[in-house]
Amino acid sequence: MSEPAITPELVAKHNLTPEEYQKILGILGRPPGYTELGIFSVMWSEHCSYKNTRPVLKTFPTKGAGILVGAGEENAGIIDVGDGIAIAFKIESHNHPSAVEPFQGAATGVGGIIRDIFTMGARPVAAMNSLRFGELSNPAVRRLFSGVVSGIAHYGNCFGIPTIAGEVYFDPSYEGNPLVNAFALGVLRHDQITRGAAKGVGNPVFYVGPATGRDGLAGAAFASQDLTEESSEQQRGAVQVGDPFMEKLVCEACLELLATGAVAGMQDMGAAGLTCSTCETAARAGTGIEIELDRVPQRAPNMSSYEIMLSESQERMLIVVHKGREDEVKRVFDKWDLPWSEIGWVTDTGRMVVRHGGQVVVDLPAKKLTDEAPVYFREMREAAYMEGVRAFRLDGVADTRDALADLKKLLSDHTISSKNWVYRQYDHMVRDGSVICPGSDAAVIRIKGDSLPVLPVGHPAQGQPVPDKYVAMTVDCNGAYVYLDPYEGGKAAVTEACRNLACSGAAPLGVTDNLNFGNPFNPEIFWQLRESVRGLADACIAFHTPVTGGNCSLYNQRGALGSIDPTPTVGVVGLIERPEHITTQWFKDEGDVILLLGEPVDGNDPLLGLGGSAYLRVAHGLKTGLPPRCDLEAAPVLHTTLIGLIREGVVKGAHDCSEGGLAVCLAESAFSELIAKDTPRFLGATVDLSEIPCARLDALLFGETQNRVVITVSPTNAGRVLKQAVAMGVPARRLGVVGGSDLVVKTVSGEFRSDLASLHDGWWNSIARAME
Repeated sequence: MSEPAITPELVAKHNLTPEEYQKILGILGRPPGYTELGIFSVMWSEHCSYKNTRPVLKTFPTKGAGILVGAGEENAGIIDVGDGIAIAFKIESHNHPSAVEPFQGAATGVGGIIRDIFTMGARPVAAMNSLRFGELSNPAVRRLFSGVVSGIAHYGNCFGIPTIAGEVYFDPSYEGNPLVNAFALGVLRHDQITRGAAKGVGNPVFYVGPATGRDGLAGAAFASQDLTEESSEQQRGAVQVGDPFMEKLVCEACLELLATGAVAGMQDMGAAGLTCSTCETAARAGTGIEIELDRVPQRAPNMSSYEIMLSESQERMLIVVHKGREDEVKRVFDKWDLPWSEIGWVTDTGRMVVRHGGQVVVDLPAKKLTDEAPVYFREMREAAYMEGVRAFRLDGVADTRDALADLKKLLSDHTISSKNWVYRQYDHMVRDGSVICPGSDAAVIRIKGDSLPVLPVGHPAQGQPVPDKYVAMTVDCNGAYVYLDPYEGGKAAVTEACRNLACSGAAPLGVTDNLNFGNPFNPEIFWQLRESVRGLADACIAFHTPVTGGNCSLYNQRGALGSIDPTPTVGVVGLIERPEHITTQWFKDEGDVILLLGEPVDGNDPLLGLGGSAYLRVAHGLKTGLPPRCDLEAAPVLHTTLIGLIREGVVKGAHDCSEGGLAVCLAESAFSELIAKDTPRFLGATVDLSEIPCARLDALLFGETQNRVVITVSPTNAGRVLKQAVAMGVPARRLGVVGGSDLVVKTVSGEFRSDLASLHDGWWNSIARAME
């Protein structure tokens, strides 16, 4: 098959700048071939190289006592959880594919992140997701939303992994560019960690999994350019097609093979497919790799070298095998009825060499593709809109005239309302390790004996009991906060996630991040990125939670619709020491005392916690004002105090105050427990806020002042808890008592009361009604 001539137009079509092409010429000392140009295009794309974000990412804290595999080392980070057991976890985006083909885009996003886990030698045991869409009043958004949720459910349910937590936000900024961030967590022993390196000169290289097709061509490059109507249509073929049943077989076969000791290195074929897996494994090991494309199983006839190397067909793995142990590989994969092929070998040349049809079609230095991609320091400029954001005051905003009506509006808002329409489509109980399912501040899973990968014959741990571990996890980011103040918004994302873990009884271990932003060539967008990362990093340092890895997704904008709100999503994982420390957000018993840990209102904030709040948006149609500040000295003290009280056994329930403020927090505590399918348990409360000084009722009820948690304790422990909190330097006060079937709130302006069934109806059914 004849290849096209390399022209400036072809170079530009591959998203390579003239300067980058000149660098390629300097590396090779000759013009690249067509396939080589495609390889440089995907490997030097933002998705694979982080060429625009690498300098910023280096500011993250990545070291910690429990880190076994750190950020940037491998496909996922790994953290010790004690007793020789570790967890591997990561979050990654599939935004552009999901905008073009929502079902397959989301499904293969789940498949890709699961492969990142088991390629490390870990058994995947839990999944989460973070989703962003436009308003559900738009039929196009409803189609995307439905397709994405269906795709996530399809892949996770069929593979057999519980989708146990997540978040969904709705905002016009995501109208043309939804965000689909997928998280997975796996479990393994310390001595089961597998590296993605092509070690051992002369070792054979195996291809395992279904045949390569033309689906997913240059998907990494597609993810590294602006999304337009034209590019969406042209790149529909860049969306992969997933087969979760095949992935389950590949996962089990790979874990079984790893137990034989025959594997020298393993890497999934994710972004950039065969290209990325070959050059990255060679670069990590400081070796070379040579493969024969005629040996690669192919789904379509007459596939070109370009198509085979750049295809992102799913469920494929590259495995480097110790020489002489090939028969063990063949036996395992034949047992699982999986296609395999020995396609190459490890060399000592430091080069990635590809042969096709008896000819060398690629001969490139592996490290130049991976470690020496161009790095840019983009121009930064504070966003022009920030002047108006800083100047905003509440003078022209009327205080609430009907607090109950405003509370009902907030509870029915799609961002705040229950996400049961989403998670009822997910199997969140498979594998029987789920302890806290979707619906509380954080999810909790139990790691038990059958969570771990199979052991080699004769391993000293064979037959030994495995101590249970309780791992909590959550994902968080308030994009409006980050838009209105990138630094404070970044701090708040990590802080809220850690607060959610504390409310579940967990101390945080580590963070994985997914940085979703617009075009980095825009100085204002890059300023948002830099400032939000600064906030994330400062918060991670404050909570001693190293960043173990993640993903950057730039170019999230669509034509005249403009850029998305900057959305640096974080997944935070924590450990709960004992099962009796596991805590949920809902009220437990009649007569329990409701306490507030933290200041009711930040008096030093001129907007009293209403800047960027859900209340301003829902009640007044405003998205402006500096968001509430996040005190990184006070927050860790609050969390440590709360976890200490939980471990003492005096806290019955704990719920984080976030979107919608104190009133929404109280309402959710009263009706968010499910005791059976679609059967909530209503347990009301009488709360007295009349003694709390505050100039505005809306700020008291709906302000989003940071570092606040509502807890419930037995009457006999209330006084003790208040004293302990104050002794620790945490403001604390009594709010009221649990009991009855109504939520009663007393303020200086009077009292409002609502039956819980009425409040619950709007909160529980809002999304379902919009999707009818």
